[in-house]
Parts: sequence; structure tokens; C-alpha cells
Amino acid sequence: MLVIGELINGMYKQVGKAIVDKDKKTIQKIAREQVAQGANMLDVNTGPVAKDPVDAMKWLTETIQEAVDAPLCFDSTKAAVIEAGLKLAKTKAMINSASADDEKLNTLLPLAKKYNAQIIGLTMDKGGVPRDRYKRSELALKIISSCMEHGVELEDVYIDPIVLPVNVAQTQATELLEAIREFRVISDPPPKTVVGLSNVSQGTNNRNLINRTFLVMAIANGLSAAIVDPLDKELMDAMITAELILNKNIYCDSYLDAYRKR
Repeated sequence: MLVIGELINGMYKQVGKAIVDKDKKTIQKIAREQVAQGANMLDVNTGPVAKDPVDAMKWLTETIQEAVDAPLCFDSTKAAVIEAGLKLAKTKAMINSASADDEKLNTLLPLAKKYNAQIIGLTMDKGGVPRDRYKRSELALKIISSCMEHGVELEDVYIDPIVLPVNVAQTQATELLEAIREFRVISDPPPKTVVGLSNVSQGTNNRNLINRTFLVMAIANGLSAAIVDPLDKELMDAMITAELILNKNIYCDSYLDAYRKR
């Protein structure tokens, strides 16, 4: 399970202030904490605070890489901002993300090819987020086909079926779980899958409980990766235990500690 830490995002007040103030200490502390608690990769998003998001992405990339060796997932709606990070990445990076629109795919897939980066493909187009698993699968197949046309290796492709808040789109949770399962048979090799987990609990009163319950259910349906808060210990414990029950880890009485030490 690929754990992508979500906390270096300019939308968070503390991170936004650190970006504006060029406060390396705060950003590096957050980076180290996420890696220490199990993040395999760090999402990097300048958010809305930066006057020059390209410059902010360069600064964030350099600042984070001074502190940790974890790969980075560059998160922006602007290709120039993503490329600013890719140019400085010391390890294989990820692009977050490309929708199934031709314009987006034709802009971001060449970057993935040029920089040998992984990429997240969103199963949505100009018509918005699909209402059922069938449309999600159709858009996933379009993304995969486009990746093949651009020479992007399928092993570097993650499909995001797009999580919607359970309090406003309750029926979508089951559609999404079914979509994750169906994605596993649409190509050979099958695409990996990823979700932005916190979206499922947006606006609810029991966010942590909903997040970890949904994560376990998604893992059981074949989820490969998730963008999460790795500092949520109960969430991480649930993820580790789910993988144990699916026989992805060897049991011992101290399996939680063993996983973290690994």
C-alpha cells in the first residue's frame, strides 16, 4: 500500500503561512513527521497563498528534499507548477493529477514521459464526476489508452475514481468500491488505484472513523494507494491490520511495530 502524506498543502493555515514566510523549519518538520509515521511519498501543493506558485513549488521541493528522501507527488492544476517540481525531483516523482479531458492528458502525459514520473488519472471529464462505476471504468480506459499512446508505462499509472463526501453523496461510496474492483480487469497489467481519502468524510462529524472504515473497505476491494494524513495513528493501524488480514504481511504479536520499523 502506497501511503501519500497529504499535509504539505498551502490550504492548511500553518503550511500557507510557512510558504509565504519561506519558513523552512515548519515545512521540514511536517515532512519528517509524515515520513516517520509511515508516509512513502509526500504530496506537495502550494495552495492559493503563493503569489508565484512556480517559485513556491521550487522552494517547497528543495526545502523538503533537504529534510527527507521520500519521493514527491506534485499537486497542482497548473502544468508549469508541476513541471517546476519535476525538474528538481531527486527521485521518481508523481503528477497529481490529470483528468480524462484530452487537453489535460495531452499536457500532462508528455511531462510524465519526459521526467519518467508516475501519474494519477482522475475518472472525470468536462461532464463532471460520474454517477456510476460504468462511466468511471469508461474514463479509466480512456486514460490508460492515452497513456499508452504517449509512451507512459502502465505500471506508473494510478487511477483515482474520485471519492465524494458520504454526507451528500452516500450512494457513491459503493459505486466507487465497485469501480476499484472493476479497474483491475480493464488492462494488462491493470492500473493501480488511489483515492484522496479525506474527501469521504468532508463535512461530517465523525471524520476519523469514516476515513479509516472506508480505507479498510477500499483496501479489501484492491486499492493500491491513498492520499492520507499519516499522523492519524488509528487510521494507519487500520491500514496495516487490513493488509495483514489480506495476507500481505506476516503476523507476529507486535505486527504494528514490525511494520513501522520496516
